[in-house]
Amino acid sequence: MTADLKLAVVCMRSILGDIEGNLDRIFQLAERAVREGAHMVCFPESVATGYALKDPGKYCSVQDTAHVMDRLIQVGRDLETVLIAGFIENTGNQKPYMAQLVTGPEGPMGVYRKTHLSPTEGGIYGAGKTLDVFVHGHWCFGVQLCYEAHFPEISTKMALSGADVLLIPHASPRGAPSEKFESWMRHLPARAFDNGVFVAACNPVGENGAGLSFPGVALLLGPDGRLIKEFQGAEEAILHGVLRGDDLRRIRQHRMKYFLSKRRPELYL
Repeated sequence: MTADLKLAVVCMRSILGDIEGNLDRIFQLAERAVREGAHMVCFPESVATGYALKDPGKYCSVQDTAHVMDRLIQVGRDLETVLIAGFIENTGNQKPYMAQLVTGPEGPMGVYRKTHLSPTEGGIYGAGKTLDVFVHGHWCFGVQLCYEAHFPEISTKMALSGADVLLIPHASPRGAPSEKFESWMRHLPARAFDNGVFVAACNPVGENGAGLSFPGVALLLGPDGRLIKEFQGAEEAILHGVLRGDDLRRIRQHRMKYFLSKRRPELYL
């Protein structure tokens, strides 16, 4: 790995059911992020459709799903950037998925479906079955959604699959930004430190038009688990950070700071 990666994570207000308005705002904020130098732009969970905890299929039909994906793919192409954005994915099956589209200048790279659902989500959403990673240039990255960050095995699995960065979009309502930031800082630094990876996370911000309010929080963590940058606030924001390949190399070449190569998986069964 040689080149640095300029990453932007976005706190955006997302209105449940206002797909067109949300998609327009995604384009506006992604365009701004790219204009300010970002190579990759990550948006929160369910940002394109809004976050639903009741009857999610009502807010995104099969046809809506196709439209959302087409629009997001076009944004990635038009802006010549890697775009990671969440939506309710309705495939026509009994339960929709909480999904994150990964798309780039050349078109779609894949869809990540949330594998570990929170107690409030489990009855209404389907669970994904794979923990795929994605490659852009010299960088490999994994995507986790909100509640999934509480399961250390997911991060380790993605790191063993080659991930240099873990992107963790959230849709976590309630509380003040400072409270949410403090909560994240209890577990997200461990995901970075234990696996020698960068971690980036973001949350929606503001009211969603359906009774939920989201505290604006975003952060970037280095592969040593230390905080690089953070945002806390009540307004939309773009948090930029440069992920330096030299920082990743320095951790992974240090015999006391990189642990994955010393694992003994035969003991963990």
